[in-house]
Amino acid sequence: MHKHFKVNLDFLKLNKVIKYFVISDFIFLGAWGLIGPIFSIFILEDVVGTTLVTVGMTSSIYWIVKSIVQIPVAIFIDKREGEKDDFYTLLFGLVLAGFSAMMFLTVNTISGLYVVQFIHAIAMGLYIPSWSAIFSRHIDKTHAAFNWSLSSTTIGFAHGITALVGGIIGGAFGFQAIFVLVGILSFVGAFILFSVPHLILPKVTSDNAEILHDHSPANIGK
Repeated sequence: MHKHFKVNLDFLKLNKVIKYFVISDFIFLGAWGLIGPIFSIFILEDVVGTTLVTVGMTSSIYWIVKSIVQIPVAIFIDKREGEKDDFYTLLFGLVLAGFSAMMFLTVNTISGLYVVQFIHAIAMGLYIPSWSAIFSRHIDKTHAAFNWSLSSTTIGFAHGITALVGGIIGGAFGFQAIFVLVGILSFVGAFILFSVPHLILPKVTSDNAEILHDHSPANIGK
């Protein structure tokens, strides 16, 4: 007697919001992954008077400022009903991140470097809690682990690919090409979400609400 095994693939039928968020995230965080391999070299070679201490300070500014900013932002958007504030905070963070990437093109002093990194940190402090809030509300609660794992896997692949590509582009065309590309892709990520507000802005019921999760990749900003 033959036994029939049925594989349930319902978890592959993602919510449309989740699909757009994963795509946008892949483009946006993948773009910033381009900077990862060359950022320290950029600081030491293109910014006057820098040392390894400058590299460490630049990274510290990012992590400390981002960490400080995202808590009050999360509290603010949690207190307001609906997702309009989450959505526009997210878009503003994406656009500000794009501008900060472009601003690195103008950096030639240590103080300028710190200022731009400060702006970049604010952008990510806006982006991370607003992204997580919306994503959490729209995941399929019966496949929550898969949805979050898909997001993490997407980021992992994006960084794995762009780490190599960033090194190649930086070696062939210089740091300026990297920063321009990161800025453009950040704006593309914002445009993808801006083009589908009807999917995100309708009020979500409490039945779909999930716990807010941290969404910060381990090496962003380094």
